[in-house]
Amino acid sequence: MTNITLALEDTLHERMKRHSEIRWSEVVRKSIRQKVEMLEAMDKIASKSRLTKKDVDEISRKIKMETFEELNSR
Repeated sequence: MTNITLALEDTLHERMKRHSEIRWSEVVRKSIRQKVEMLEAMDKIASKSRLTKKDVDEISRKIKMETFEELNSR
């Protein structure tokens, strides 16, 4: 098994230490595994897509703008 090192804000680390019953390495392992699986699924979907990078960027821009406008109208 490979080991990795990561940096955390001191305040986050202090909050984590209050829950010593949690196996934080397992939490991180599961989170990374889920993210990688999601990215692989997205890669599989994207590999079958006819959209260009330009199309994807334009769709992304529109979604971000609509989300921004919705959040700012609240």
